[in-house]
Amino acid sequence: MPINYYNDRVCLNVLGGSLQNAADIYKAAEGHVEVGVLTADYETVEAAIEDMSKYMDVLEGNLSVGLGGGNPNQWRAVAEVAKEIKANHFNQAFCAVSATRANVGNDECHINAMVGPSGTPGLVKISTGPLSRECAEPALVPADTLIAIVKEMGGNSLKFFPMGGLKVKEELKAVSEACARQDFILEPTGGIDLENFEEIMHIILDAGVPKVIPHVYSSIIDKATGNTRIEDVERLLAMVKAMV
Repeated sequence: MPINYYNDRVCLNVLGGSLQNAADIYKAAEGHVEVGVLTADYETVEAAIEDMSKYMDVLEGNLSVGLGGGNPNQWRAVAEVAKEIKANHFNQAFCAVSATRANVGNDECHINAMVGPSGTPGLVKISTGPLSRECAEPALVPADTLIAIVKEMGGNSLKFFPMGGLKVKEELKAVSEACARQDFILEPTGGIDLENFEEIMHIILDAGVPKVIPHVYSSIIDKATGNTRIEDVERLLAMVKAMV
């Protein structure tokens, strides 16, 4: 099934701390959510595939296969999981989008391309891979050109990470405007919480971005249990409904 956007515009992305937590999240979000499970949490790809197949059943396919804190060293694990798990949503480093598309074997599964702020509105950093991120000179590309490249690689969206909440507001506005011009999906990620969620989303939606998948992670996780707080998911959905 395709990603279940609310009003064909916004779908939440939050982490599932357990199978039951994932099921509760899915119910609280009324299905308008991709629930993240991180490959970094498993010792082997085989273990990830076995466990993620259970999440696929509970979530009716609305699983977001994650790297783990944006760690590009997990790119191969995500790409390998894609051979067996046909999740709705895959998170991937920019450098490995094509490999993941080839491995998933279809055009329907959503694959994002992890890119980052550059310090200059309108330019986006694509050197987010395990080797390229260590280079002294980052690779910066105009946002519109970047979107064309991601489309060529089989990607469906830009995962703009790490944002640090509202620290890169002008860059977020510029990349949002590019996504609007190119009819492309944007996934804001990093430092988003219940306090800044609305402002971040208004920047993106007001720019005309057709579809948005905001990632809200650590700020709504109960540190004692490791589970995402269900009441916070309900609050996020209420804010989305008010906006779109």
